[in-house]
Parts: sequence; C-alpha cells; structure tokens
Amino acid sequence: MRLPPAGFTLGAMMNMPHSSPAAIRPDLPLLGFGLGLRPEYYADILDGEPPVDWPVDWFEAITENYLVPGGAPLRQLDRIAERYPLVLHGVSLSIGGTDPLNVQYLAQVKALARRVKPAWISDHLCWSSHNGIYLHDLLPLPYNGESLRHVAARVRQVQDFLGCRILLENVSAYIDWQRSDLREWEFLSALCAEADCLLLLDINNVYVNSRNQGFDPRTFIDALPRERVAQFHLAGHDDSGACIIDTHDAPVAAAVFDLYGHAVRRFGALPAMIERDDNFPPFADLLAELGQLRRVAAGALQTEPAA
Repeated sequence: MRLPPAGFTLGAMMNMPHSSPAAIRPDLPLLGFGLGLRPEYYADILDGEPPVDWPVDWFEAITENYLVPGGAPLRQLDRIAERYPLVLHGVSLSIGGTDPLNVQYLAQVKALARRVKPAWISDHLCWSSHNGIYLHDLLPLPYNGESLRHVAARVRQVQDFLGCRILLENVSAYIDWQRSDLREWEFLSALCAEADCLLLLDINNVYVNSRNQGFDPRTFIDALPRERVAQFHLAGHDDSGACIIDTHDAPVAAAVFDLYGHAVRRFGALPAMIERDDNFPPFADLLAELGQLRRVAAGALQTEPAA
C-alpha cells in the first residue's frame, strides 16, 4: 500500500497527469439507464417479457441484501442477472472508519461478485461503524490530509482484495467538520488520484449539500476530473425550506434533473439510475420517471459541453 508523503500538498495531488477516460475505465460498459433493484418490484421485473419500449437497461443491487449463501432473495437476483446487467452497491464498507476493514464481509462481496458478475462494485465515501458496531448511517468525513492518507490506503487494500477498481459515492451531509481544510470536491479529486479509484456521482447529494452548506452545485461538478466519474445516481429528497434531507422517498426534483443535465454535458452519457427506498410508487410511475431521465440526458447531449 502506498501513502502520500506526510508533507504532501493538495496542489501536488491535483496537478498529477490525468489519463484519458478510456485508459482509466477500460472495462466499464456504458450500461445506459437503470433502477435500484428493490424487492417491491421483483414481480414487475420478472413476470412476462418486457415490452419493446421498456426503458430499463440495468439494475443496481444493494450488496448487503444478497450476502447470505441461499434463500429467496438470492434466487431472485440470479434470475434478474440472467436477463439484465447488474452492479453491486454496498452500504457497510465504512471505508472512512477507523475499525480494521471487515475481511469476512469483503470475502462475501467477492463471492457474490463471482456469482452474479456485476459490471462494477461501489460503496460510499463515509464511515458507518465504530468499535465493531454498525451505526446504520452514512456519516461524512473531515476533508483533510490525514483523512485522505487514511482512506486512500484502505481503498487500495479493498481493491487489491477484490481484484478490481471500486466506485465511491459522495454522501449527503448535514454537519461540517471544523477539521476540514478541503472542499468535498477537492477531497474526492485528490482521493481518486491517490487511490486510483472511480466516482459514483450522486447528483441529488450534490444538490442537497449545496443547499444545506451554501455552495454552487455546478462548482462541485465542474471541479471533478472527467476521467474518474463512472456512474450517476438520482433520487428524491424532502425540502422543508430551512434544510433538505436525502430521503429517496419521492420523485426526483426538477432542480436535480437540471443539475444532472449539467453533469451529462460535462461527463457525457455515463450510466445513470434512479433510487427509490420508500413510498414506493407503481412500477409504471418509476418507469415514466426513468423515461424523463433519458430525455434530460438526450437534451443535454445536444447542447454545448460544460467547460
């Protein structure tokens, strides 16, 4: 494992030469438009043949839902993997935590990946456990050099174990750390360069944090290296005016669709998907929302790329 020298500077990290997107992401397919795989929709997905105008190209499965060696959920996942490309999205890696990495968990993830052959594996840039206790939340990190060296070493360890590059997702945050001396987008860019990982850019989380923390969300998107962003997430949130919360229980907001269009102009037509985790609508409504995602991307690609 390689750590940056103790006296590193952010400028040195950011000025590292960038490879082309094709060189960085040679084995990641452009899957198109997908949905988060949820048990509420198994029957809609698996019953009968999809219609010709079916807008779903792929599904993202929550890794932890399928780590048991058998049972109905895993059988359903096998059936879906026979029909559609899959990616695995974890919620308990705790890559920013101080507990040792959970090797048993990583072995289960690796075994699941061998079984369903996901296009890639992702998790969150956060900490979610302490002293062996899982907190069931995705908690933000202080963005500074100490955190960067710590997380980069752990990412490399995970990638060596799994035998593949992973994607890390930016998370929603409702507090800021006094120990942060980097902006979130600066930290993400530096981490990708040092750990040689990729980004799952959650557009809704960028918007939520921009509103709660008072920055321009386009500044966040424009600062990220093009060759490192490999996937987009979109989801709904709750907007009370004073604070907005990433809830995944409502349709994607118009402002988030607009920000997604800006991201497409900057990064291109990367795989994009919609997450829904509560207040589940009829599947037809979710398909209609995915159709809107396609239209926003198509419109964005017809305009000038973002600088």
